[in-house]
Amino acid sequence: MEYNFIVNPCARSGKGKLIWDRLEPVLKKKRIAYHAYLTRCAGDAADIARRITEDGREHILAVLGGDGTVNEVLNGICNIRKSILGYIPIGSSNDFARGMQIPRELEEALELILESRHIREMDVGVMSRKEKQRRFAVSAGIGFDAAVCHEVCLSKWKRILNVFHLGKLSYAVVALRRLIKDPTVRARICLDTGEEMVCDRTYFIAGMNQKYEGGGFRFCPQASAQDGKLDVIIVEGISKWKILCLLPTAFWGGHVRFKGVSVRQCKSMEVHLESPLPIHTDGEPVFLRDEMKVCLMPDKIRVIAGC
Repeated sequence: MEYNFIVNPCARSGKGKLIWDRLEPVLKKKRIAYHAYLTRCAGDAADIARRITEDGREHILAVLGGDGTVNEVLNGICNIRKSILGYIPIGSSNDFARGMQIPRELEEALELILESRHIREMDVGVMSRKEKQRRFAVSAGIGFDAAVCHEVCLSKWKRILNVFHLGKLSYAVVALRRLIKDPTVRARICLDTGEEMVCDRTYFIAGMNQKYEGGGFRFCPQASAQDGKLDVIIVEGISKWKILCLLPTAFWGGHVRFKGVSVRQCKSMEVHLESPLPIHTDGEPVFLRDEMKVCLMPDKIRVIAGC
């Protein structure tokens, strides 16, 4: 099969095209059969993936960009089971790469795709809101984490820190500010296991397909994208000062030991809030909503992963 490289030239603060120009000669030198597609605007990666896969044949889609570009491609694929996904991470958070053990070094990530030694079947999540659905590879969340993702997309800190290859710190900078600013809400959470919870002061709820979110926070340390389950993290009922102290421990998963942080496993979940909060899928923000449903697709996608 030929490789289809979907390149986000705006990734890494506009350096995506320069990075592609650096990697493409490797493909030519090795006489690899490939097509390259450069995105031009938001939503373009999904349209490209749709055009490639609408013929019903098997295809390899290699994404060069951030988690948001992966999310777009995943949502454009017509037939999940007949697609193989590769990834060269050049985004700010790169949580998909962490979860699938894909190296951050560009040449190593490209070589991983070309060798394709380790192909894993990965669960694909679906977030539903009203009549609309959106797939996700990493996570879907509502509340504080979604508000952070939304602001990071617009923040000058992301652009500044990306220059020094410290883009993931933009999540920490914004998180501190949102923590002080954002209100809590009353939430009702229903899991397909039969468990139902009512939480009075909820900060955020996320359905996790991978361990990591927000630039390396290990929110669900035991999550696996191959086990057919979502790990759900719920943070509620604790003071903002305590969250401020707990936030650094989330980098190694220590936060789950404290009261007010709950982790559950399920195949589907419904969330109902007393007032709307931001929503995200794989860090891509959605407008305010007061309800969210997440589940796993019956079909898995094959991913070229690390060891």
